Amino acid sequence: QVQLVESGGGLVQAGGSLTLSCAASGSMFNNYAVAWFRQAPGKERQFVTVISRSGLATHYVDAVKGRFTMSRDNTKNMVYLQMNSVEPEDTARYYCTAGSNFRIVRVTDNDYPYWGQGTQVTVSS
Repeated sequence: QVQLVESGGGLVQAGGSLTLSCAASGSMFNNYAVAWFRQAPGKERQFVTVISRSGLATHYVDAVKGRFTMSRDNTKNMVYLQMNSVEPEDTARYYCTAGSNFRIVRVTDNDYPYWGQGTQVTVSS
């Protein structure tokens, strides 16, 4: 079992930068791939990016590719989402989730059972 806690959200101006963190505890963190999702009010929770167990492989949705960078530090049980050139459309609550497979993740995927409580990101124009 893995417990996840997101942090680092806040208010940022369009074009600015923000770094989100996902802190893991409870199990051997480097055994898990980790994904970031985001959910705006009234919208479905959407996949954003995923990183492999080693951190050597990542995948991003087109909407954030070139602007967001996912990384991890397994010695610290931490995962990060560096958000650059943010846009108002990036406004959402951001969640991290841990699972057994590196791939594009759906909210309903049973192999990603662990979720954090989310952290709010608001981008002003």
